[in-house]
Amino acid sequence: MGGYILRRLLLVIPTLFGIMVINFGLTQFVPGGPFDQLEARLEGEGDVIKAVTGNEGGDPGSEAKGGYVGARGLPPEFRAKLEVEFGFARWVCAPGFTGKPSLDTPECTKEMIPAVERFFIMMGKFLRFDFGESYFRSAGVLELVAEKMPVSITLGLWSTLIAYMISIPLGIRKAVRDGSPFDNWTSGIIIAAYAIPGLLFAVMLLVLFAGGSYWKWFPLRGLTSDGWEEMSLFGKALDYLWHITLPVIASTISSFATLTLLTKNSFLDEIKKQYVMTARAKGLSEARVLYGHVFRNAMLIVIAGFPALFISVFFGGSLIIETIFSLDGLGQLGYRAALERDYPLVFGTLYAFGLMGLIIGIISDLMYVWVDPRIDFERRG
Repeated sequence: MGGYILRRLLLVIPTLFGIMVINFGLTQFVPGGPFDQLEARLEGEGDVIKAVTGNEGGDPGSEAKGGYVGARGLPPEFRAKLEVEFGFARWVCAPGFTGKPSLDTPECTKEMIPAVERFFIMMGKFLRFDFGESYFRSAGVLELVAEKMPVSITLGLWSTLIAYMISIPLGIRKAVRDGSPFDNWTSGIIIAAYAIPGLLFAVMLLVLFAGGSYWKWFPLRGLTSDGWEEMSLFGKALDYLWHITLPVIASTISSFATLTLLTKNSFLDEIKKQYVMTARAKGLSEARVLYGHVFRNAMLIVIAGFPALFISVFFGGSLIIETIFSLDGLGQLGYRAALERDYPLVFGTLYAFGLMGLIIGIISDLMYVWVDPRIDFERRG
């Protein structure tokens, strides 16, 4: 097993490198950049694409009105300083020069750094987990991620746990009563829940239960109430649960439906096998057959998929849920960073989350072995 884990860890390196190459390459062809974002802010445009293209529709293919925005608004000296500070350029000075380089210094010239070189400089820092500072927030990337992480962990962890707590018992009962009225009407509810878009379901929860048009049972936004610091420990826990109820329900709905049907189908496949018939023929009770023999085999794929499901909930629906319920988490952070072309934040979070996703894949394989020791990836290799 140690050899298998080592091979998987070694594969993380080229995979992560490929992810970063593709995304870094794509940014070289996207219209706009951090300087154009500054130009847009200074000129009051507000939208970097509109400022670059001069197009109300934001069509990157249209011609800019009045020329290239990045060449107009910022003073040349200030722009040169930003290009060096952001890592797009560097000063090349004559030997022995000890002053402060600028555009007016004859001994120094500004040299733009090629994209390939910038990529390898960035990756060298990332290998040391040095993600730098945000262009526009005057804070380190790791500091910003750590600040927003609790919101996304709240959504991902609670949604995954609740999905498993409901889906496994429900899926087992549906498998045992396959074809019964209970199985039919629960399947109808599950399929309907799966078909409802998360955006629509979240809005419906707000309208119904957060004072939209009917009942005001839950708060409209945030994770805590005003004066949360002064509450007792029990009061803080209740207030926290009160705030996360609607966001967690909204983010759980699709994973709950998928997991229930997966559990049911896994149990149905195992129930039809010969060893189950043999166990019943020996006179074992139905509960002993289900939970003593079938459960471990049927739950293999369900339990082993826990890390992957957590990551999918953690990243997948966080932006929509955070936006609707006014939660300031990683989804909002990544979205704003992409709009602002805040490259250290975009690439730093991409690198960290890509690495996390690849490690979670290895953990999922180890979960298979933990659930069923008969599985041996080393021998298969």
